[in-house]
Amino acid sequence: MRRLLKSPLLIEILRPLGQIVIFVTASGAILSVITLLIAFLLRDSAAGLACIENYGVDLVTYTVVNLPQVLIDGVTIGFVYATIALGYTMVYGVLEFINFAHSEIFAIGAFIGVETLIALDNAGVLTGIPTWEAYAWLGIAILFSMIVAGATAVAMERIAYRPLRGAPRLVPLISAIGVSFFLQDLIRLVESLTTGQFYRVFPTFGNFDERISIATIPFRGTVIELSIQVKSVIVIVAAIVMVVGLNFLVNTTKLGKGIRSTAQDRTTASLMGINVNLIISMTFLIGGLLGGAAGVLFAMKFTRIDPFVGFFPGIKAFTAAVLGGIGNITGALLGGIVLGMLETFAGSYLNVFTNGAFGAEYKDIVAFAILILVLIFRPSGLLGEQVGQKA
Repeated sequence: MRRLLKSPLLIEILRPLGQIVIFVTASGAILSVITLLIAFLLRDSAAGLACIENYGVDLVTYTVVNLPQVLIDGVTIGFVYATIALGYTMVYGVLEFINFAHSEIFAIGAFIGVETLIALDNAGVLTGIPTWEAYAWLGIAILFSMIVAGATAVAMERIAYRPLRGAPRLVPLISAIGVSFFLQDLIRLVESLTTGQFYRVFPTFGNFDERISIATIPFRGTVIELSIQVKSVIVIVAAIVMVVGLNFLVNTTKLGKGIRSTAQDRTTASLMGINVNLIISMTFLIGGLLGGAAGVLFAMKFTRIDPFVGFFPGIKAFTAAVLGGIGNITGALLGGIVLGMLETFAGSYLNVFTNGAFGAEYKDIVAFAILILVLIFRPSGLLGEQVGQKA
């Protein structure tokens, strides 16, 4: 038993699970305390009086009643950002290069998954099917999206990035921006030729929209209903599996050792017999696989997508990677969870706390303002690590 507990295999599975629990608990607790403190200070202000008038409860009660659902929503969107951020941090960790086209890989995954499910729905395959079959078809759509997105990422690296590997860093960065625009227009072209529609909606099937009741908590004469949608559970579980799987691959497998060696020193790794080009291609492949899966999960959670669907999630995922410490897998996870929490808390309470002066649309300003503060005092990010200069 003791040998099993000390097994590297088990350690690399349990460690990221422990980190997830710590990150979710710590960020949720800190933001909850800050939010409750603000609500307590504002309870007798104009915002507090307006809350009583509009909702029939004082500001503190309103905050507490909505807090569990805000935490659940924050964790869900945080894991989506984390899975996208892993693609950014994987490429940066090996090449010290920001692959801005990764957001379009995410969009391609979303479209492939949604179009696959729409085709199945139009064929009547998804009508009246049992729950287990709905999950099976969703899994097939995710797998298909991962394959196409991963292949696109590998082709992108081979055509647009590899010829520029020895060029100044600004050159591949500009190339990445160009690839991003190209892939956006490619999605629009394919959609216009095949469906004639740029806006696609995730089909309704299975029990994904149902809510699971977790608990009912009485509080000050009101009741706190704690529930979570089935699709939110799927997003969280899938994200955890991807994070744990990536951590296991990087830290315990031969491919992971090659990735870490190439990230540390490409020249020395090449001299030691590592096929650097293959390792870099595999890094893009892994990032593409994660991005494709994240695209389908995002589409399932928010239902509607368009050719530019990858832009804002991509920017936020990149922000999450920087916030946690780009080049650090654990940092990408932390950054995604923190950013998702910040965005959800701001979107839920900012309008009430400011008495309508600032609405939910200002949530991004709050999140990015905190990012700026973090980078001022800790430029490498919350868990940032120094990555060696690449040859």
